[in-house]
Amino acid sequence: MKTYGVIMAGGGGTRFWPLSRKERPKQLLNLSGKDIMVNETIDRIASSVGKENIFIVTNETQAKLMKTETAGRMAPERILAEPAARNTAACIGYAAMEIVKKYEDGIMCILPSDQFVKDTEEFTRVMDAAITAAEETDMLVTIGIEPTFPATGYGYICTESGDGVMVGESGKQYRKVKEFVEKPDEETAKDYLASGNYAWNSGMFIWKASTILKKFEELLPDIYECLTRIGEAMGTPQEADVIQKIYPEIPKISIDYGIMERSRDVIMIAGDFGWNDIGSLDMLSIMKPADENGNVVYGEQVNIDTMNCILYGTDKMIATIGIRDVIVVQEKDAILICDKNRAQDVKKIVDMLAEKGLESFL
Repeated sequence: MKTYGVIMAGGGGTRFWPLSRKERPKQLLNLSGKDIMVNETIDRIASSVGKENIFIVTNETQAKLMKTETAGRMAPERILAEPAARNTAACIGYAAMEIVKKYEDGIMCILPSDQFVKDTEEFTRVMDAAITAAEETDMLVTIGIEPTFPATGYGYICTESGDGVMVGESGKQYRKVKEFVEKPDEETAKDYLASGNYAWNSGMFIWKASTILKKFEELLPDIYECLTRIGEAMGTPQEADVIQKIYPEIPKISIDYGIMERSRDVIMIAGDFGWNDIGSLDMLSIMKPADENGNVVYGEQVNIDTMNCILYGTDKMIATIGIRDVIVVQEKDAILICDKNRAQDVKKIVDMLAEKGLESFL
């Protein structure tokens, strides 16, 4: 069966402000020193599906730049532009309809565009096993990350033991998913880790395009109706106009809430390939080694008695004295100074800028 990659790249990356902006969000930034995040994602999944079978779903604001930045890797027609942000269910349903209507049914490997993977060879082995699982079981497959500490910033997947464990043709274990749970407090996370039945939710999904469309029809009929109307126009002169008209009407809901949490035919394959969700600025410490004082430094710096900080300069010198556990990010038009423990709150700054009408900083 044919296999496709679908990269979700429409997010605004608001927790990465001031580096991430509307026109150049986090997925279009080079945070590793190697390449922009979306290109690293393309190269990573290409080992399993081939670059010619990869789609990117982004928004209209970013589509032109996305085509420029991925030139040579992606065919422009495989970059699907959303006229409105409608969350991940719409994004995935749109890609599934595009595949079924214009190409041929096959396995969809759905990945966020802004994750970090250290061991790409192991990632490929796990992804190939997940593709096999989706083909041989016709179930919804997700990749769970083996937890290494009681993280409170990730959602978790609870799996069944005993009869809930199967072994596929790939030799990899598949675990029946019992439930998806939200980000826990620290004590609950410790309990999850001790039980051995919980994994971090990676947000990576693998299934047949036709299978997920049936799930939309069953569980999200309002969205399915919109997708069907768009699908009927695909390949016709009216396609662009219909997408512009119908897409903003699609109800907003995530694939997790809308389908995954409500489905009983979900299996998980565990992955251990140095995964991290680069969701906020404190995760820059994953992308680059710290110096002897625990500081992660980008750009020109002079630091005295500075410990365990993240210091990101773009075009100006950053000098620090006597600070600890602080994030400093300098952009051409804005500077952020933040306690490392408050990195998740950077989104509130973006909300405040929007409320004050300071659009030029967004």
